[in-house]
Amino acid sequence: MHVYETSEMGVFSTTSLLKSLKNRENKIKHVLEMELKEYEKFMKLSKKILIKNKIEPKNSNLMTKMSSSLGISFETMKDNSDSAISSMLIEGFTMGITILETKIEKYHKVCDKKYLRICKDFIKFHNNEVDKLKEFL
Repeated sequence: MHVYETSEMGVFSTTSLLKSLKNRENKIKHVLEMELKEYEKFMKLSKKILIKNKIEPKNSNLMTKMSSSLGISFETMKDNSDSAISSMLIEGFTMGITILETKIEKYHKVCDKKYLRICKDFIKFHNNEVDKLKEFL
C-alpha cells in the first residue's frame, strides 16, 4: 500500500513542481520529468498488485495534497535554484527510503512477494534519484 500512496503523491508533487518551474530555465527539469515517469510506473504496478490482492488503493487526502502544493510553491518562491530544489527532493527521498525500509522489515514475512519486489525496486529508484540530484547541489 505504501508504494502506491507514495508514488501517487510523487506524481502529484512532481507535477506541481514542474508547473512551478514552467517558465524557468532550471536544468533540473529533465530529471523531474524522468522522476514523474517512474512514479507513474510504480503507481500503476503497485495498484495492479493491490487490486489483485483485493486491497483498495487509497489516494492521498486533499489536505496532504494542498500542504504539499503550498510547500512546493513556498519553497520555489523562496529559492528556485536547482541546488535548493535538489536539496528539498533529496530530503524527501531519504525520508521515503527510511520509511519504506522500516515497513519492509516489519511486514516482509506477510507481504505479497511481488509487492515486496516492487518495494525494493522503489527504494532503488529513490537511491538512484538521490545520486542524480546530488549533481545539482
